[in-house]
Amino acid sequence: MKSNNLLILCVLLVLLSSNLVVYSQQTSGYSETDKKVNAFLKSYSGRRYFNVPPKDGQLLHDLIIKNNYKQALEIGTSTGISTIWMAWALSKTGGKLITIEINETRYRQAIKNIEEAGLSEYVDARLGDAHKLVPELEGPFDFVFSDADKGWYKNYFRAISPKLMPGGCFTSHNVSGATGYLGDYYNFLKDLPDYRTTVDNRGAGMAISYKKKE
Repeated sequence: MKSNNLLILCVLLVLLSSNLVVYSQQTSGYSETDKKVNAFLKSYSGRRYFNVPPKDGQLLHDLIIKNNYKQALEIGTSTGISTIWMAWALSKTGGKLITIEINETRYRQAIKNIEEAGLSEYVDARLGDAHKLVPELEGPFDFVFSDADKGWYKNYFRAISPKLMPGGCFTSHNVSGATGYLGDYYNFLKDLPDYRTTVDNRGAGMAISYKKKE
């Protein structure tokens, strides 16, 4: 019996050692920005206005990295958590993010959060009404995240679509299983001949619309 217990203990130690090696390999290549962002996201967990769940934040980050996007737009900053995920990715691709928020309290909190995460140089944060500001943007953009007033989604899309590069991606939050105007918006996306739209349901439901290349 003692020999069996000793064998089990040895196996557990080997597995633990293996996991530590893997973790070391994963973190040893982290930049100071990576460490700072990770520390911020960990400390922020559980606070109010966590505007995207981690799975959606990771999805936004990964889409930017995968496609090497550099000219991004966020419609609806809230307190800047989604902003941080995207700016983190853009810090690696050499890009920058324009983000728009109408609520001054949330805007000020977002500025503070972005600074704390060490990503201010990758973000152009603007306080104002996206209904007015979005159509005035010159672009071009290669990545867009729409997470403002849902009833205006279609208007935001129409305003930005001509400024979205071929191969660019327009993402829309909270679309999965939607009914009413969000359901109508999703059907609108699916029927667009020059876009290919899918929905990722790992988080709160993200519509991912790629603009077809010419």
